[in-house]
Amino acid sequence: METTELIKKFYTGLKESNGEQMISCYHDDVVFEDPAFGKLEGERAKKMWLMLCKNGKGTKVEFSNIKANEQTGSAHWEAWYNFSQTGRSVHNIIDASFEFKDGKISKHTDYFDLHKWASQAMGWKGKLLGGTNFFKKKLHQQTKATLDKFQG
Repeated sequence: METTELIKKFYTGLKESNGEQMISCYHDDVVFEDPAFGKLEGERAKKMWLMLCKNGKGTKVEFSNIKANEQTGSAHWEAWYNFSQTGRSVHNIIDASFEFKDGKISKHTDYFDLHKWASQAMGWKGKLLGGTNFFKKKLHQQTKATLDKFQG
């Protein structure tokens, strides 16, 4: 499968809450990283998408600007959802980069403004603390615990 088609398949899976389709695009040794979850490898990266698809009821996703060659790729995507812990509305704007190995995504990094996200998801507390290392560390602990619980 061509790499641009692979990225489209990945985001179509996200748009349709089809975690299995998404993780079929990932290499077994995939490394995922973003400001909310930090660095996840292999099965944990795959489980994160399964969890987000399962728990992300009502999430709207749009993707665009997909560019790729045999080694690397990029995409822009946006998500609209209610943050589960506060019920607050979030519009997250994300730019992604990819690396490929054996016809699959081997590295996936999402970039977004964590402070802006925190302000939307958590209100004044997020606006106040969302740009700090303290907040980032606490968020990584929380997302890790949520993923651990999902994995059983």
